[in-house]
Amino acid sequence: MVRPNDNSAAKEQGLHTNRDSETFPGAGPKCTNLSSGAQDQLMKVFGSTIGFSVLFFRALYLSLWLCQAALSAVAVEYFQGIFILLALTLGLLASFLHMDMGLLTPLTQRSPKPPITHIMFLKTHKTASSTILNMLFRFTETHNLSVALPEGQRLHLGYPWLFMARYVESGKPKGPGQRRHFHVMCNHLRFNLPEVQKVMPEGTFYFSILRNPVFQLESSFIYYKDYAPAFQAPRNLSAFLASPETYYNESVSLNNVYARNNMWFDFGLDNNMWPEDSYVRKCIAEVEQNFQLILIADYFDESMVLLRHTLRWDLDDVVYFKLNSRSQQSISRLTPQDQELARKWSALDWRLYQHFNRTFWNRVHSELGLWRLRREVALLRARQRELMSLCVQDGEPKNKSQITDLQLKPYQSGKADILGYNLRPDLDNAMLQLCQRMVMPELQYMAHLYALQFPHKRPKNIQFLKD
Repeated sequence: MVRPNDNSAAKEQGLHTNRDSETFPGAGPKCTNLSSGAQDQLMKVFGSTIGFSVLFFRALYLSLWLCQAALSAVAVEYFQGIFILLALTLGLLASFLHMDMGLLTPLTQRSPKPPITHIMFLKTHKTASSTILNMLFRFTETHNLSVALPEGQRLHLGYPWLFMARYVESGKPKGPGQRRHFHVMCNHLRFNLPEVQKVMPEGTFYFSILRNPVFQLESSFIYYKDYAPAFQAPRNLSAFLASPETYYNESVSLNNVYARNNMWFDFGLDNNMWPEDSYVRKCIAEVEQNFQLILIADYFDESMVLLRHTLRWDLDDVVYFKLNSRSQQSISRLTPQDQELARKWSALDWRLYQHFNRTFWNRVHSELGLWRLRREVALLRARQRELMSLCVQDGEPKNKSQITDLQLKPYQSGKADILGYNLRPDLDNAMLQLCQRMVMPELQYMAHLYALQFPHKRPKNIQFLKD
């Protein structure tokens, strides 16, 4: 089991951690997966082969022992070489028998069941959720699905207020008192299940993502430095954590939700409650009841592999470029003492994260296994590198002053230096469309889908692009 924020344990298991991250792609060749019957037959063949090999080894070893005195030194060495070679072959066969047969499953093949297309993603703050939103937007556009987008000129679904169905652009109503249902819902909102169910149909798949609260709080401090009242006075996060009650006043403004237990708040819970054990367990049980999957941003690639299997999607559906991520210069390094203070200050987030970090790895082990996980993570990263070289100029993100296309400039907030991408100038039309989708920032992509989905409505006004 990987403990929260235990990088050494993660490295021992060959796992990857992404600390500050928040693809669309041509599919590879289709192959036929081995049926369970074929797998059983294959196992029988290997079993028979190993049984025969064991008997052969015994006979060969006995003969070599009996005849060693009569054989020349050269002959003895010859038979010893054969014996060692066959022993290695037997070892390889035995290892194969203990391998996850899922390793033979090609990543581009879908499950026999259709992919899941009714999805509600709770987009938590500063948890790599913008990258997942881009992935969901791409999937909906590629498959001509509908998205529950903010109504009118809204840029989010009522946050930080509890979500209400009226915050969604419904277009033309189906009839008196009826609301339109959508395939995907993934913009920022504060979770409110009864109202979400008015927008999303029965059988919708609910999932979200969490991040180690220490690093989530550090990111929030930089990103909302000029917005959250609690963050405006202290010169840095260390100063804030030394005396958070000096700066934090829960009654001042809802804008302070970014300063304490922000993920807990996003799930519709009270972020100022005392972390009493029975209350915490009750709330976590409620989250588990409402959400079928909680991903972990600190293990983002592993999360994408598990999500792909759960949704029955292709590999290219979950390949991504990091979006809304910061330059290294705008990331603060916290001391161990500051990290401990952050865990205590955001104790509700810490308990939430601890619980779902455990359930995430339990699910990985039970549904995939580490062999298969490592293989698929490696293939995901290889495909990501391939698309990065095909799409992105210089193969790396750029800071705001270096981005040439206005439609690809990310929104800048607080003291964060949000990175973006320049595309290669030699892309053909098909590749250009694919690459644009992969690097398009959140606000621009939302406005783009709004215009496609509601052509009769006034286009979204993205003000920062005009400043």
